[in-house]
Amino acid sequence: MTPTELAPAFFIAAVVILLVCRLVVLVAGRFGQPPVVGEMIAGVVLGPSLFGLVAPDASDAVFPPELTPMLYVAGQIGLVALMFHAGYAFRAHAGRGLAGTAVAVSSAGVVVPLLLGVGLTFAAHGRVDIFVPGVSVWVTAAFVGVALAITAFPMLARIITERGLSGTRHGSLSLASGATDDAAAWLLLAGVLSVASEKTGPVIKALGGSLLFVAVLFLLGRRLLAWIVTRPGLSDETRLLFTVAVLFCGAWFTDTIQLYAVFGAFCVGLAMPRHETSERLVRTVQGVTQVVFVPMFFTYSGLNTRFDVFTDPAVMVFGAACVVLAALGKFGGCWAAARLCGEPGPVAVRVGALMNARGLMQLIALNIGLSAGIVGDELFAALVLVALVTTVMTAPVLSWLDRRDAGSRTAGEPAGSAETVPAGS
Repeated sequence: MTPTELAPAFFIAAVVILLVCRLVVLVAGRFGQPPVVGEMIAGVVLGPSLFGLVAPDASDAVFPPELTPMLYVAGQIGLVALMFHAGYAFRAHAGRGLAGTAVAVSSAGVVVPLLLGVGLTFAAHGRVDIFVPGVSVWVTAAFVGVALAITAFPMLARIITERGLSGTRHGSLSLASGATDDAAAWLLLAGVLSVASEKTGPVIKALGGSLLFVAVLFLLGRRLLAWIVTRPGLSDETRLLFTVAVLFCGAWFTDTIQLYAVFGAFCVGLAMPRHETSERLVRTVQGVTQVVFVPMFFTYSGLNTRFDVFTDPAVMVFGAACVVLAALGKFGGCWAAARLCGEPGPVAVRVGALMNARGLMQLIALNIGLSAGIVGDELFAALVLVALVTTVMTAPVLSWLDRRDAGSRTAGEPAGSAETVPAGS
């Protein structure tokens, strides 16, 4: 398709995506689910598993193959804006006394599901058709382990914000742990890609580049952002232009070093100064992009998801096992680590529930694995199932915990305090 043909195709696809996402978000909201869950489900609905199956000709007309790269780029704009807001929100709500506990929780939340995923993949070798020819079983096992170890930090941030948990102990601890968890998981993913390509370059580039990026951002970038925010005489449009330029530079650099754009955006959000003008700038950047561009990423992922692979019973069993082990590993590992660090029960169990959501970040990792040729349709669908189930279960589990604790207080039983800050944590 020529550019003049792609433009109208993109516009009509955007209309379909936005309307379907809004409809599914409204339906999901009636079941207590946050908007991001509805957007994930809408992405699958628009893919070959439903729209492509029921109306293949219409699906091909609305989403021609040539349109896929445009949806990917548009989705990246949405993700960058979302992570910019998440980084800014994290800095606003991260309190003191979190570092030690957050490192312990994130470590357990990475190591336990990683080991379970590796073990499950080796157990499936020779029994389940999830392996790409020519790709080492070690690479596949490591990729599955990393995919199960990821926490959906943007999803986590949105749930915490939408439920008013930003100022709570478990909300702040989950944000700190989720950020650390995902940074470690992305570095592990870079290592897996290095092994798969039989080159050490990608992981060295990711590690060295990330250290350089953080140093430059917090030594120079933070001063530049402060100048943008506080400089007298700058119009709001100029401040917005310069902020977006810095944001996109950060996204470009971290994408180039294969740590991916979302983490550059998150770090730029962290570097933004606390100021009334900053609040306005962050809201402006996030506003349209979150509504218009984030749904395009979910649709891009949905177009790569084929649930018809579950007609193979072995693949279905593998997918179900991934869901169970992912939930047990992440929820159980984070809960146990929080308790060992002295957090009260209500805090620990809520941290485990929040950290268990994988959603957005796992979808990003899966698309990277798919484009790298180390993930096939069967494994992609199985891990998308993990992302959907663990994300969908987060809000109901939190609501159930709130009702349980409210009932305990009504009955006069000690329910603990979700806001208790243990000494020395």
